[in-house]
Amino acid sequence: MSQSAYARAGVDIEAGDRAVELMKAHVKAATRAEVMGGLGGFAGLFDASALKGFRHPVLATSTDGVGTKVDIARAMGVYHTVGWDLVGMLVDDLVVCGAEPLFLTDYIACGRVVPERIADIVRGIAEACAAANTALIGGETAEHPGLMGPDDFDMAGATVGVVEADEILGPDKVRPGDAVVAMASSGLHSNGYSLVRRVLLADAGLRLDSHVDELGRTLGEELLEPTRVYACDALALIGGVEVHAMSHITGGGLANNLARVLPETVTARLERGSWRPPAVFDLVQRLGQVSQPDLEATLNMGVGMVGLVPAEAADAAVRLLTERGVPAWVCGELVAAGPEQRRVVLSGSHKS
Repeated sequence: MSQSAYARAGVDIEAGDRAVELMKAHVKAATRAEVMGGLGGFAGLFDASALKGFRHPVLATSTDGVGTKVDIARAMGVYHTVGWDLVGMLVDDLVVCGAEPLFLTDYIACGRVVPERIADIVRGIAEACAAANTALIGGETAEHPGLMGPDDFDMAGATVGVVEADEILGPDKVRPGDAVVAMASSGLHSNGYSLVRRVLLADAGLRLDSHVDELGRTLGEELLEPTRVYACDALALIGGVEVHAMSHITGGGLANNLARVLPETVTARLERGSWRPPAVFDLVQRLGQVSQPDLEATLNMGVGMVGLVPAEAADAAVRLLTERGVPAWVCGELVAAGPEQRRVVLSGSHKS
């Protein structure tokens, strides 16, 4: 049988169809009772009558990608972990305002559709959606021959959630005296990889398959460590104690992201000595001779999410998170801001 004109141009429709068949079982596991229809329609359907139980439902939405971490996945030939990264970047941006993530859609662009590879990416997305109690209701795989190399790919997604209007978390609820509860990251998560790749791979000349003693595994395994997905744990915290605001620590680091949920009248005083960042952060700083301010303005430094709670609720918050398997600790407090005072002040040195 002769090739179609589209196939001669580099687009394999049959491979796309096979990829859909391979991913169906994974997507089926990432659902909710409100999902209508199945995989393969032109649009994902979600029964909005579920919102009738809300007094004043407010929809929240977030869109994001994984960034240059996908290049590590490509080089390693490991594709399912970046699906967790994508979901973490999406649902945890929603949950900081108190919203429950409802559903998610994804978009994967590649130079050549390899069905098993695409299915592996979607497997990770579906697993993470299930862990976040979020339905994966649709997506798109696009083949871009000539624009992307055969093994190149990128991914993005969008998610929608809901929160009661009078329960939205944010700066208006934050007060001096609140405690800052830190939740440990699983590592680098999905931010700062342009710096990390340049420092460790290009400049230091490390190989992804190199065993790094201080990491206890290969560099590639460390760099592909999936993002911790906090959504269900954060919602449990909101339901268990009084929470005034939360901050997802992504690109820009701890101080810059925490400042986004602080009113101008409040300063956060954080103590570096309250935690020890994972070894990969020291590795980047040492090999790249990166200054402390630059490092902290780029990477999460071991803190992936922060909750601002009344001081009297801090111990209960730490206990609740710890019992759910999320390492947590009080890393600082909020005080009234003085004239021209910085919004977030970090002091001391990290535990060694």
